[in-house]
Amino acid sequence: MNQDPLKNMFKNLSAEFDIEQPADGHEMRFLERLNSTSISKGSTFGIRFLQPIIAVAASIIICLGLFVVFYQGSTESDLASVSEEMSNTQDFFTQTIATELNKINEQRTPETEILINDALKQLSSLEKEYETLKTDLENSGQDKRVIYAMISNFQSRIEILQNVLEQIENINNLNNQSNESAII
Repeated sequence: MNQDPLKNMFKNLSAEFDIEQPADGHEMRFLERLNSTSISKGSTFGIRFLQPIIAVAASIIICLGLFVVFYQGSTESDLASVSEEMSNTQDFFTQTIATELNKINEQRTPETEILINDALKQLSSLEKEYETLKTDLENSGQDKRVIYAMISNFQSRIEILQNVLEQIENINNLNNQSNESAII
């Protein structure tokens, strides 16, 4: 007695179907109501039609206003704000730092973990110092001493990363030498 699953489903759900007939005159009451609302509201059709468009336009204007306010408020001074050459210099330093950090993270092992974490702490300290220098640059009116200090900060970060890479290489060489001597 394998019955069709659809028939079983409809049979089980038959109690939930709405099979009641509307009361007499339902259609007539519906049409009267429809006609009465369309006549009384006919004069406001243009306003009702424009409400969503006005709401969207207002939202766009508000978003643009907020963008302009935040964009102007977020202009902070850094090397890129000094000149085009300084912008290129900043880009070079940030790319170099990112590259060196990637190299270090690729070399991360249990033996180098402490060394890398220490370097990251030093970089964090230099980053905080750089944030202070950005404020100083804005307050000093682009004083050359502050600009040199910012460049020096970038150079210090790169030197730290290069030293860590050298130390990681030394650790790896020592590990390779000890592995080779253990094989012999």
